[in-house]
Amino acid sequence: MAATVYKALADPTRRRILQLLRERDMTAGELAVHFESSKPTLSRHFSVLSNADLIQGTRDGNRIIYRLNVTVLEEALLTMMNMFSIEIVGGDKNEQ
Repeated sequence: MAATVYKALADPTRRRILQLLRERDMTAGELAVHFESSKPTLSRHFSVLSNADLIQGTRDGNRIIYRLNVTVLEEALLTMMNMFSIEIVGGDKNEQ
């Protein structure tokens, strides 16, 4: 699972899609206006992100509304931080 997530995060277009979805849920068409890529290329990016469970798409008539799956993204980042022994700074001061 982690390898799939990291592969998805390796591409700058996919990272930009995640940034946009962080602001709000968007349709494929709303996301597409931010890129010069063709629709089939963007569709492949959406597929990679969906397979990594970083985004979830919900069909609404003839469109798909995408939303960010923050839980998987957080888990991937925490795993990476642990792998490199990076401590979280600024957490709850009661935790020690």
